[in-house]
Amino acid sequence: MNARQTAPGPLALIEALVNTLLDITTGEDTLDRPEVRENLGIGADDEVEKARELRESLRAACLAHAGHPPHRSVTPLSELLARGPLRVAVDERDGAASLVPVDGDSLAGRVAAAIAQARGDGTWPRLKACEAADCHWAYYDRSPAGRGRWCDMAVCGARAKMRRYRAK
Repeated sequence: MNARQTAPGPLALIEALVNTLLDITTGEDTLDRPEVRENLGIGADDEVEKARELRESLRAACLAHAGHPPHRSVTPLSELLARGPLRVAVDERDGAASLVPVDGDSLAGRVAAAIAQARGDGTWPRLKACEAADCHWAYYDRSPAGRGRWCDMAVCGARAKMRRYRAK
């Protein structure tokens, strides 16, 4: 559905997780596929439900970045990210510091580290969710003014413009 480039750097993980729900209206969910879970580092079955909960809270944050209310009631993102505490790691070669998950591998920890890095480089607010109520896919807003509204102008944007045109 989405023809845009993937989000840069650490936001690619978050975008990929949010977009595991292929179709919000039918509920088609690629987290049901073992290869997708493996790519995201989700092992046990109980982690899948936690990943779904995290995904929807991330979607709510992406909707907020785009100026839209949450799509439904979700667990606060900060509460979910507390499950993946971070620590500072310092590279011995160049002294560069970064935040990494304490346990090294939890999805919540990797997402928290990605948000921290994206917040630091100013890209976090540009990860948004599509305005279309039947979509809500995550996308990275590359528009110069940062006012993108749809994941794909050729699909969701065109549909919205056609609806407005027909309403006139």
